[in-house]
Amino acid sequence: MSSPEYIPEDRAPDGTHPPSHLRQLAAASIGNAVEWYDWYAYSFLAVYFAGQIFPQGAGNSLVPLLSTFAVFAVGFFMRPVGGLLMGAIADRRGRRTALTLTILLMGGGSLLVALTPTYAATGVLAPLVLVFARLVQGLSVGGEFAASTTFLVESAGPGRRGLFSSFQYVSTTAGQLLASGTAALLAALLTEQQMGQWGWRVAFLLGALLSLLGLWIRRGAQETHPQAQRLAEQRPTERPGLFEALRRHPRQSLLICGITAGGTLAYYTWTTYLPTYAQVNAGFDKGEALTVGTLSLVFFALLQPLGGLLSDRIGRKPLLLGFSLGFAVLAVPLLHLVTDSFLSLLLVQCAGMVLLTGYTSVAAAVNAEVFPARVRAAGIGFPYSLTVALFGGTAPYVGTWFQQAGHPDLFPWYVAALCLVSFLVYLTLPETARQKLDR
Repeated sequence: MSSPEYIPEDRAPDGTHPPSHLRQLAAASIGNAVEWYDWYAYSFLAVYFAGQIFPQGAGNSLVPLLSTFAVFAVGFFMRPVGGLLMGAIADRRGRRTALTLTILLMGGGSLLVALTPTYAATGVLAPLVLVFARLVQGLSVGGEFAASTTFLVESAGPGRRGLFSSFQYVSTTAGQLLASGTAALLAALLTEQQMGQWGWRVAFLLGALLSLLGLWIRRGAQETHPQAQRLAEQRPTERPGLFEALRRHPRQSLLICGITAGGTLAYYTWTTYLPTYAQVNAGFDKGEALTVGTLSLVFFALLQPLGGLLSDRIGRKPLLLGFSLGFAVLAVPLLHLVTDSFLSLLLVQCAGMVLLTGYTSVAAAVNAEVFPARVRAAGIGFPYSLTVALFGGTAPYVGTWFQQAGHPDLFPWYVAALCLVSFLVYLTLPETARQKLDR
């Protein structure tokens, strides 16, 4: 049964009362939060289960952690495939269909991680199961951003695309908070030995259950791209091709890569890898690192709607330029300020969050405003997810590798350099905040 047609303007399809923007926002945001809880639980709990899934390297305690983060990166390299496939489904069959598929895949992957056997029990089968689970989750996450980005921005009322865009990262951060908070609670209630043996599995089982909740909530969402359903039913040959966005809009595809590169590296460094960076480079306590991460994520979530509202008022470009130039100049000194002090890590992480908001609060709107509605989801999904895989997904691995190679000071320079590249891209962007969105 098809969902009711959604027209995000000042009237409903029947000319009476408009559909609820708040309901659309909740359907996208709550489902997205559940989706990202499943994804981020892995990175927060990696330090606990690494030794169970991967064999210890001779004389090197970083080998299991390095291997676990390598699998984290492998999951990211399924994201372009997910962005392309699920984006095409969103363009052909509607955004809601794609959102349903992504959350089902994520829940299944989370359950599989929870049931992954140990290396001691099954040998090489353990890392193989983990890799497969992360591939499934990577497919899901790639499709999730493509579908939820288009759904959120298309659901926005006039002059509110920036505000609605910001909820992409409000809900993403809510998922991170739930994952971080769950990990911190488990770490507080259980001993480190219990966490390593079975405690981490509880978090992934919870994620699988939450995915069912997200699926139920998304059933009430209204479709924002009904034209795709009509084309599929009446003229199947006119559906957009799988690579139509790349073929017909190559410049826009490259633009998405440039917009995303610095933002995704800074984002995953500050929101995902920084607690581990503090543990590995400054000897920071594991439990306290999770607590700092949780507090800074609350601060980050509160900033997002403010950034979105500001972009609706002054434009997207000033925020993007402030973010990229700020990180290009301050990434190195900020990361060098990380010590084993609770306050120092909290201040460094919160300072980065302020700068990062200039990117995260507007990224969904900027990306959606680049492509026409016909190929918007697939057009965003593939280049965005490919760039995230290359630079965001590899951030924990690259940072840990620099440490193992004896050059931890190079990682902050890597972050600064890529943000400078994105700054140059942002200088060329037209301002799209007041342009009408193609529907």
